Amino acid sequence: MDPAAPALTTLAFPLSPPAVQGTVDVMRWLAGHWYLIALVLAAAGTAGAYVVRRLAAAASQERMALEFTPARHFDPSHEEIFRRGVELTRACTALPWWAPRRTKTVRIRLRSDGRSPFAYRLEGPAGAERLLTTTPFGPGVRVAKAKPLKDKPRAHEVRAEFILRGNPVASLRDVPLQPDPLQPLVDAVGDLRADLGDVAEICVDLQRAPKWALRQRRWHLMHQARRHEQRQAARTARWMSRDSAHLDDSFIGQLRQLVTPGRGGRPGGGRMVMSAPPVRVDRAEALGKLAEDSHLVRVQILVRCASDIQGRAQARLARIQAGLDVFGGSARWAMKGLRIGPWRLGADRWPHRKRFDLRWRTGQCLPPAANWLGLEELLGLLKPPTVWCRMPLLPVELPSFVHGDPGLLLQGWYRTPDGRRRLVATHAEQTLFEISVGKAGGGKTERAAAQAVGYAHAGGGLLFIDPHHDSWLRVAPFLAHDHIMQRIARIDLRAKGRGPNPLISAWNPIDMHHGARQAYEIVEDVTDAFATAFGWDDTNAPRAIAIFTEALTVLTTLNQLACRANRSADQATLFHVRALLTDPTFRAGALAAVEPVLGEETRAWWHHTFPTFPPEAYNVLLNPLARLAANPITHAFLGQPRGVYDIRWAMDNRWIVWVSTAGNGPTDRLLVSLLNRDLLRAGRSRADTPAPDRVPFRGYLDELITLASAGGDSIASMFEDFRKYKVQLHALTQLLSRLPIAVRQSLIQNASTLSTTRGSKSAVTPITEEWGERPSAAQVADLDQYDHYSSFTIDGRPVGPVLIHGPHLEEVFAEHHRPGQNAIDALERAADLNARARPLDQLTATAAGQLQRVRTFLREHARPAAGASALTKTRDYQ
Repeated sequence: MDPAAPALTTLAFPLSPPAVQGTVDVMRWLAGHWYLIALVLAAAGTAGAYVVRRLAAAASQERMALEFTPARHFDPSHEEIFRRGVELTRACTALPWWAPRRTKTVRIRLRSDGRSPFAYRLEGPAGAERLLTTTPFGPGVRVAKAKPLKDKPRAHEVRAEFILRGNPVASLRDVPLQPDPLQPLVDAVGDLRADLGDVAEICVDLQRAPKWALRQRRWHLMHQARRHEQRQAARTARWMSRDSAHLDDSFIGQLRQLVTPGRGGRPGGGRMVMSAPPVRVDRAEALGKLAEDSHLVRVQILVRCASDIQGRAQARLARIQAGLDVFGGSARWAMKGLRIGPWRLGADRWPHRKRFDLRWRTGQCLPPAANWLGLEELLGLLKPPTVWCRMPLLPVELPSFVHGDPGLLLQGWYRTPDGRRRLVATHAEQTLFEISVGKAGGGKTERAAAQAVGYAHAGGGLLFIDPHHDSWLRVAPFLAHDHIMQRIARIDLRAKGRGPNPLISAWNPIDMHHGARQAYEIVEDVTDAFATAFGWDDTNAPRAIAIFTEALTVLTTLNQLACRANRSADQATLFHVRALLTDPTFRAGALAAVEPVLGEETRAWWHHTFPTFPPEAYNVLLNPLARLAANPITHAFLGQPRGVYDIRWAMDNRWIVWVSTAGNGPTDRLLVSLLNRDLLRAGRSRADTPAPDRVPFRGYLDELITLASAGGDSIASMFEDFRKYKVQLHALTQLLSRLPIAVRQSLIQNASTLSTTRGSKSAVTPITEEWGERPSAAQVADLDQYDHYSSFTIDGRPVGPVLIHGPHLEEVFAEHHRPGQNAIDALERAADLNARARPLDQLTATAAGQLQRVRTFLREHARPAAGASALTKTRDYQ
């Protein structure tokens, strides 16, 4: 060996310098005291986590909540929803710079607790309130600040967190907007019962995608893809080598080597196996929806269900999980946790429950690593329920009917999503005007009769006008109770089916013995009733209106004088218009009696204008009065000096008045016109009573075509004016198209409840058009008997249309049913007694001799003393 070699070696590998030696010593010390390093790192991590938690707690206090109430026809476009999603991702960052990322979230809370079928709330940073309040949905959604949620503890609660399973870069299923993607979730809570403590909430937390987290996620996915390709390449190489070896060892392979020695370029003729070429990883395929930076969010879905009944919360959670399955495709939402037999180690168990409750309470978002989504995948959750979503009816919206409650108005049977039937009602004070349309026998009158019976037993007052009397026969067994008989009156004007001498009540439209009405008001009402019945106006019948007005002015003044003289039994009636116009002696006596109190213009008209009219000018008045007089029923009813029928008194005293008219002939139409006008007058006259003191009163107008043909203008005015006077009306008709235009327009415009049973498509189309053809006229036409679609107004907003099965009296009011004839006879006796009905022959005799009594009064009191006070109004129905 060369002696110089050690020297060269020493020069090439000198001793370590002191710095390197010190580093080595430090490393040795750290290796010997590793536990100190671990302790320092743990302390630093704990301190950092504590600081982050404190900052997150402080930032979580600066949050606000908004409640979104969609309009009935809310139908946003794809672009509007997408823009809303962009706004939500922007609102996530409206927090101070020091706020941890877990607090930079926006929460969509879907809640059903019995107060609303599916409340849609938005919770986010307080600094983003202006951005969150202004939505691209425009007037289709009403935005209001939400009240804090206060839940009472329930006996049973379940929690769940949902994560994405399946292909981590695949998109969720593209769910169309029609029907509403929220429909499965709405159906999942459709049978929720607030009386059992049921509540269900779904919280969807959105967090803007951080760049570093996205790059980390991409690196992880690309690393997984490369490893997968490498494993695939190695597996392919192994299979190729195995296939080659199997081929070489086979009989055919050995035979080929003998025939062609040296094949393959190897000694012995073996095959040379080429390894599989490396496959380049496709970035777009490996990253999928994460390949692009735009409109990516991290999502956290938390669900909580509770109930006071064991098992209901778990069942509700299972239905919500099924509802989320609608969004599943290559990727799907799955419940986080491990199932071991009947137990699931998830959000309800340690150690996950504490973290779940913290996120639920504060709105912080700590989503799993796989929960990356594009806004396009979340469109179904970024908006409230639309017009394409069928919302369930909860008791808070359509309450259950309670017998004896005057604040509820019976509507019918509603079948809940879980198959139960519930007898529903509307709030009486909110059911102002109701329209029911449908073919004969569909159940309109039965439903109205059930409403009337329920309202009567609750102590309410009502008027039921029925041209066919069938409704009275239907409800009589259910009204035959003592507390009803004390305040029910029947006005039966039918001539057929009542025997030769029926009991008839009395009504004098120009009666002045009540003393509460001015003469000019009575003249105006009666004249308008005749004008409406015969189509008079100032253009086609000015002379008829003038003559009738002046004649009634004289007769009402005469009646006023008779009442002041305590001779109310000597009052004139409508039938004395004929004597006033055609009998000079009677006219002279009447004018002489009333002339001192008549106005100057009226006196001048009778002295100067009236004599210029030829006798045939009176025929337009005398003919209808003659028809009324020729009918013994109407002659007896209208020919009495003192009337009993006083609908205003009935309104104020909660009486039940059942009016059965005779039919739809010319005479009947005139009488109905008088009744309609008097009802309008009575309702308007309640202006003299302070609004808080006005007693609610309901009117049922059956066979509206018949009633409106004689008093259409009066009925239209009722639907326009009665709301402020607390008089609610229910109109029943087979065809809206046969009603006068004014009546039809007033009905549709002011109706708070629209209802239709089955009927022809053309008949029900005006109603379905108001609902936007949902349901369509074809669906309504195929309804079963007694089924009907109805829409209601609840707390100022429309509800429905919903399918309601009409109530049957025997089913709903079985405990009130008294079918015995004795009970019905007792009811009819009480109703006739309260209406002071007398035999027809007695009333006919009085009506026939009334003109003579008026003549006697004129002779005895040709010039009565002026200035006498009017009589005090007396009670009628007693």
